[in-house]
Amino acid sequence: MPERQGGGGDSKWNYALLVPMLGLAAFRWIWSKQSQKEINDAKIKIQKNLHLKLQALASEKEKLMKENSDIKLECDDLKDKISRFHEALKKGKEQNQEAEVLGHVENWLEERQDFFCSNVLHHSRRERMEKNLLVYVAKQPLLAHLEMKNDLSDIFKNDRSCAEYLNADLKKNGCLMYLRYWKVQLALQQHKRAEAAILGIQTKK
Repeated sequence: MPERQGGGGDSKWNYALLVPMLGLAAFRWIWSKQSQKEINDAKIKIQKNLHLKLQALASEKEKLMKENSDIKLECDDLKDKISRFHEALKKGKEQNQEAEVLGHVENWLEERQDFFCSNVLHHSRRERMEKNLLVYVAKQPLLAHLEMKNDLSDIFKNDRSCAEYLNADLKKNGCLMYLRYWKVQLALQQHKRAEAAILGIQTKK
């Protein structure tokens, strides 16, 4: 009988120890579930924030790409305007050079006509000047479209008019055939270039 009583006491002690252990296990299980829920909630929140940030980044990227495209268009337009400006300057410079070269030809023709009308200078000097003028014109690309060679040969052959004796004004010697025609052709060519430039600008717009 004493042994039985001792055995019953151990069972009570075992039961007394088991209850807290079960409570601790239950607490751990509940805590684990709660922690897992909090972790899942945190993951969802992080994923949501990440998704929002990615959307914001995508929107910002699209905005930057549009701005970049607009800036590129503005730069291209500015480059085009600068190019047209330089082209206009170049054409203006060419026009001035053409007028200057034609002015040299005019002076040369006046001097040639003075040689022709002179009673002192030998005709060989005039002929040499005529050859030099033909060479000069042939080497001037700015006057190539005027095709002056045949016109000059016609002047050398047929322009025999001279002013009165002892005339000092070279412009009064000879009628300077074709000179006005060349100037008109030069003006027309410049007008065509300006018209083409304007049409080019309008087309690009």
